[in-house]
Amino acid sequence: MINTLRPIYLDYQASTPCDPRVIETMLPFFGERFGNPHSVNHRQGREAEAAVEHARGQVAELIGAEAREIVFTSGATEANNLAVKGAARFLKERRPHVISCVTEHKCVLESVRRLEKEGVRVTWLPVGSNGLIDLNDLAAALDEETALVSIMAVNNEIGSIQPIAEIGALCREYGALFHTDAAQAAGKIPLDVEAMKIDLLSISSHKMYGPMGVGVLYVRRRPRVRLEPLFDGGGQERGIRSGTLPGPLCVGLGAACEIAQGEMTAEAARLTGLRDRLLNTLQARLTGISVNGATDRRIPGNLNLSFAGVEAETLMHAMPGLSVSTGSACTSASVEPSYVLRALGLSDAAARASIRIGLGRPTTESEIDTAVEIIVAAVSHQRAGATVVAQ
Repeated sequence: MINTLRPIYLDYQASTPCDPRVIETMLPFFGERFGNPHSVNHRQGREAEAAVEHARGQVAELIGAEAREIVFTSGATEANNLAVKGAARFLKERRPHVISCVTEHKCVLESVRRLEKEGVRVTWLPVGSNGLIDLNDLAAALDEETALVSIMAVNNEIGSIQPIAEIGALCREYGALFHTDAAQAAGKIPLDVEAMKIDLLSISSHKMYGPMGVGVLYVRRRPRVRLEPLFDGGGQERGIRSGTLPGPLCVGLGAACEIAQGEMTAEAARLTGLRDRLLNTLQARLTGISVNGATDRRIPGNLNLSFAGVEAETLMHAMPGLSVSTGSACTSASVEPSYVLRALGLSDAAARASIRIGLGRPTTESEIDTAVEIIVAAVSHQRAGATVVAQ
C-alpha cells in the first residue's frame, strides 16, 4: 500500500536537508561559542573567527582554491549577482561585453539583463537539444572587449554538465574572466578552479546538505580578479562583501564541503544506480517517456522527464505522496512552460508535460520503488481520463 501521509521527497535540486553531522558541528556556535567573528579583541570573537577561517579552508579544499580566495555570501543568488555585476562594472570602460547562456539560472539572466540596460553589450549563447553550449559559438562570440563569460556548471532543471574546462581555456585565451554558477555542481562532481581555469565560482550551501542562508563566491587572486562590491559597509571579506558573517552557517557550510569531498565518488555511484533503476522501471511500465537534457553528461541525481499526454501540474496534484517539481524552484510559480526546456527545442506541450526528479543522499531503493508505483498510477489515470474526454 502506498503511503501518502508523508510524501517521499525527490526534489533535491531545489533544496537538501541539513546533514545531521553538519547540524552537530554548528550547534555550539548558536550557544556557548556565539561570538562575532569580526570582534577579535576578545576570546569569544577570536574563537568564532578561527572557526570561520577553518570553514573557509574546507570550502577552498573542495574546489582546489586557496582559503583567502573564498568570500562568504548569503547564498548563490548573491554570489552570482556579485560575480556578474561586480566584474562587468569594474571592467566596463575597457571591456564592455558579457557572454552568457539562455538556460542560466534566473539570477544570472536578470543580472546580465541589468547590465544590458546599463549599456553593456551582451551575447546570449543557445544550447543544443542536450542542453550544452557549442564551444564554436563561444569562440565566435569572444573578442578583445569581452569582460566576462558566465556559464553554469550544471543546469538546475535538466542536470546537464557543461564543458567547464574547455570554456575556461577559451576564456583565458581571450583574456576574459570566466564565472560559473556551481550551485548544482559543488559536492556532486569534481571541481578544480586551477585546472578548469575558473576565475569566479558560486556555491549554495543548502544545495549540498548545509544550512540555508549562506553561500560562497570564489574570487581568483592570481591573476587577480577585481570586483565592484554590490553594497557598502564595514569592508569585511577583503572589502568585497561587507556585513557580519553568520558564524554558525559558515561553519555548517565548511562541514558540508568536507563531507561532500570525502563521499562524492561513492555517492555518485549510488545515485546513478538509483536513477537508472527509476528510469528503467518507468520506461518498462509506461510508454511516451522522454528524457530531457544530456544522457551522458548529467549529474547522477537528476532526471527531467516528459510524459506524453500528461499535464505536469495536474500530475503533481495527483501525487500527494511524492514531492517533485516542474523545474527551477525559483520559477515554479510561473504558469509559463520552462524556458530551459523550450531552449532545448521542446514544444510548449512537451515542456508542460515535464517534471524534474531529484535524488539525494537520503534517497533509498524502497523510496524509488514506491515512487515508480505512484508515478505509473497517476500517469495512467490522467491518460485514461484524457482518452475518455477525447472520445
